[in-house]
Amino acid sequence: MVETGDRAAGREVATCLVTGASGYIGGRLVPELLDAGYRVRCLVRTPRKLRDQPWAGRVEVVRGDVTDAGSVAAAMEGADVAYYLVHALGTGRDFERTDREAARVFGEQARRAGVRRLVYLGGLTPAGVPESELSPHLRSRAEVGRILLGSGVPTAVLRAAVIIGSGSAGFEMLRYLTERLPVMVTPRWVRTRIQPIAVRDVLRVLVGCAALPPEVHRAFDIGGPEVLTYVDMMRRYAAVAGLPRRLIIPVPVLTPRLSSHWIGLVTPVPASIARPLTESLRHEVVCRDRDIERYLPSPPGHPIGFDQAVVLALRRVRDAQVATRWSSASVPGAPSDPLPTDPHWAGGSLYGDVRERHADVAPDVLWDVVEGIGGEHGWYSFPLAWAVRGRLDRLLGGVGLRRGRRDARRLRAGDSLDFWRVEEIERGRLLRLRAEMRLPGLAWLEMYVDDDGAGGANYRQRALFHPRGLLGHLYWWGVSPFHTVVFGGMARNIVRAAERARQRRPAPRPADAGPGGGSEAAPSGEAAPSAEDSAVRADRRRPPEGN
Repeated sequence: MVETGDRAAGREVATCLVTGASGYIGGRLVPELLDAGYRVRCLVRTPRKLRDQPWAGRVEVVRGDVTDAGSVAAAMEGADVAYYLVHALGTGRDFERTDREAARVFGEQARRAGVRRLVYLGGLTPAGVPESELSPHLRSRAEVGRILLGSGVPTAVLRAAVIIGSGSAGFEMLRYLTERLPVMVTPRWVRTRIQPIAVRDVLRVLVGCAALPPEVHRAFDIGGPEVLTYVDMMRRYAAVAGLPRRLIIPVPVLTPRLSSHWIGLVTPVPASIARPLTESLRHEVVCRDRDIERYLPSPPGHPIGFDQAVVLALRRVRDAQVATRWSSASVPGAPSDPLPTDPHWAGGSLYGDVRERHADVAPDVLWDVVEGIGGEHGWYSFPLAWAVRGRLDRLLGGVGLRRGRRDARRLRAGDSLDFWRVEEIERGRLLRLRAEMRLPGLAWLEMYVDDDGAGGANYRQRALFHPRGLLGHLYWWGVSPFHTVVFGGMARNIVRAAERARQRRPAPRPADAGPGGGSEAAPSGEAAPSAEDSAVRADRRRPPEGN
């Protein structure tokens, strides 16, 4: 049995390799493994995405890809347990082949490295349904599980249905459909029976699997304590959230494909992600066994019921404590090329639009506006143009503007931000965004804040575009006439917003203010914490694992 640090009592602590650490489940599993006493190593394609995670300094990071045998072999060296939490869904028509090859590479390298345990989180498949009739999503998940079980390494395959947790694609889909549509015309699959599971229980079982004895080599169904239909879930969500009862009218004509486009219009979850979720609900997905309890008995209060899972998830959303979101992982097919750093870049044309303005505010006030951009705050220029661009992106199969933000105030490298992703952030100085909208090329947006040396700040904004082929060049020249309105207005309005924010800030209290001078004073000899200090501490304070 693999032992945690607490139980090892002087013995060597086990090392867990986690793939998918920049994704929804992987990003939450890493701190749970660390808290359980394991050493953690992360295999990621883009290490900078993990740089701003609260646990980044406690893990080892290896750059690589699960399809590359060399990088997987390097990551496996010395590992005791390896978690496979990646999939190629949405990368193209060949995603099943990519998943198949990646699983084979992972299993082979684990066997060669002497890894003692593989753990895989897959999808719950319906009983009695031939695999050929399953959705491509579920079919591929089932195949990956078989490949890992056949690798020669003791493997635990966990099969789950809808995961309920703040930021999960399933929860976001349920939440937005229920909150935005008091009357819904729904497809037949809303009557399908489902056994949802709280993300806290998923994480609890994933961590527990690291300590399973070597003879345990099989698949387990995992689920919550209740079997519900999607209609039940929507109505119960409405009750928990304090919404009026929803009127739901099922109709037989909405196929999973049509349903996914409808979901893409109503919720932040794009059709490319909604479709496999809805296709997976065509058949009943209910646990056929509870055998996992023989090895990992549930503690009191677990598994968590549906209503309580929704309460916990909504609390995280309202308190802005969503650790990871479905959008934490890169969008399939989105560009990931870093910004060329050579000013005379030899890779081809690089168009740019540069704007500079002076702000009569302290740099930290201006930075607060820059870091708060997007989501509910918008983009500070010509909202109609941004809305049209977002809708066009949705129609082209992109993510559109409705992904929003993980946190309303703080950003970190790798965060999604509407149809951008944070490529680089130097807090107080630089925010660089990489476009993930559908474009005939690669695009970045940079925002700089500098101290002017006289109590004010300088703002510099740079939009860059590397065209792909003739269409890319035509695109740039076609939209460049609008740059004065869009980018010029953005720079101007960001500075104005910062100046308004300065005026709203309360004047500092005199140092000798007594009890009647406001809120509690700092203890003698200690400086009162600044708003920035408090924000940093809040950002670093990780609440207990869960929804």
